Amino acid sequence: MPSSLLTHALTASVDPPLRPLPDPVPDLLTTLGAAPRLAAHLRAVHDVAYELTTWLTTAYPTLSLDREAVLFGAATHDMGKVLHPAELTGPGSDHEPAGRTLLLGHGFPPHLARFAYTHARWTDPTATVEDLLVSTADKVWKGKRVPDLEDLLTAHLARATGTQHWEAFLTLDDTLTTLADSADSRLSFQNAYPVTPGDPIR
Repeated sequence: MPSSLLTHALTASVDPPLRPLPDPVPDLLTTLGAAPRLAAHLRAVHDVAYELTTWLTTAYPTLSLDREAVLFGAATHDMGKVLHPAELTGPGSDHEPAGRTLLLGHGFPPHLARFAYTHARWTDPTATVEDLLVSTADKVWKGKRVPDLEDLLTAHLARATGTQHWEAFLTLDDTLTTLADSADSRLSFQNAYPVTPGDPIR
């Protein structure tokens, strides 16, 4: 039986709106008995990824991008925190390989399960534009800007589209600034939900 707070975190309407997580992620979170705060966090990061990829498909229509993979990755990147709940509120990286293993064990293919592991490894030279977008969404949702990460993403955009690095950065920077400006509302939404399912909503 899912907790009512988990259901609330997955379905609550907020202002500004946060999109629901893509199927079948809500069912998986429910089956696993995930913490309400994890569900709220995943919704916030997924929403930023949605906005970011929407902008990309318009600004860079020739960019080869697996948008559905990015959205799935944003919606599941911290799934391993179901098994390592202390990392919901404190540091730790045990959730990263655990999340990938968990997703693989529930039948998700490697190209989707990988984001649970790669979202914190954006410096890996094999990181794809999809990996970098999930990592960027996982920073910008709370208003955090990481210049080295954004520079790697800019380089991908410039190479793929034949634009100048500075030009690609300016357009990306404008978009990320706009997304970061609404971070407070996403943080408030996430932090209203408890880490422990039995605790009350704030």
